Amino acid sequence: MDRQPLDPRRHAFREDLADARLQGQVTAERFVEGQPGQVRVATAPVFGTPDPITALTSQLLFGEMVRVFEEKDGWAWAQGDADGYVGYVPAAAIGREISVPTHRIASLSTPALGRPELKSPPLVDLPMGARLSVAREENGFAVLAIGAFVPMQHLAEIDACAGDFVAVAEQFLGAPYLWGGRTRAGLDCSGLVQIAMGAAGIAAPRDTDMQQAEIGEAIGIGDVRRGDLVFWRGHVGIMTNAAHMLHANAHHMRVVCEPLAEAVARISATGSEIIAVRRP
Repeated sequence: MDRQPLDPRRHAFREDLADARLQGQVTAERFVEGQPGQVRVATAPVFGTPDPITALTSQLLFGEMVRVFEEKDGWAWAQGDADGYVGYVPAAAIGREISVPTHRIASLSTPALGRPELKSPPLVDLPMGARLSVAREENGFAVLAIGAFVPMQHLAEIDACAGDFVAVAEQFLGAPYLWGGRTRAGLDCSGLVQIAMGAAGIAAPRDTDMQQAEIGEAIGIGDVRRGDLVFWRGHVGIMTNAAHMLHANAHHMRVVCEPLAEAVARISATGSEIIAVRRP
């Protein structure tokens, strides 16, 4: 049987350079051991090429771990540990000193403050899913290893899981649509699924085709219920009940909840039909 080609979105290889773990599977001029790194900015953009005006493919969040294979001309060619996604990230966004996360942001976002006081101005806004190392609690604030302070109410312990990923996704209603985005400042359809499921302790891959292939089990469209995922080619929505679907989409340019029948009719008019329904 022929071996299936490796997906470059999830395996780090180019003609000139590749992940040493792929030796024997791909051809490259050099193989290198990736070096561990950790995202040190609120949100780091990920691109398919080292060019900031090309399409955004994903985002990395504060505290997420990466494996860096190359740093050149201000760019790091890296792979995210959480979902295995490969791309080019501004090198300045990645630190080499690793702090072990103890908590994650459970609210849509939270301000990191300069002092443990409500009136303290924010230093940065950290998104849901950001991973933090909390040294101690002070005056109702978590004291982070980086020296900032965030409200304890906005945090969950690193291994704590939300009970309903759909309820997490519903918090993003009205958030702008952004291709490649993963935060309330802007996100795409698969980013919404990934972040919401991640909050519930369910590992979800980054792109819709990956999610269709790997999440849950296939069911019929006539049997949908809350939590089921409905797929078109290049698009995914989350059922909130048997009749309504939540999704980030380029038609509304935001996250909306609408009758599934309306979405099906509109998308069908563009020549695209439902290709799968999956139940996590």
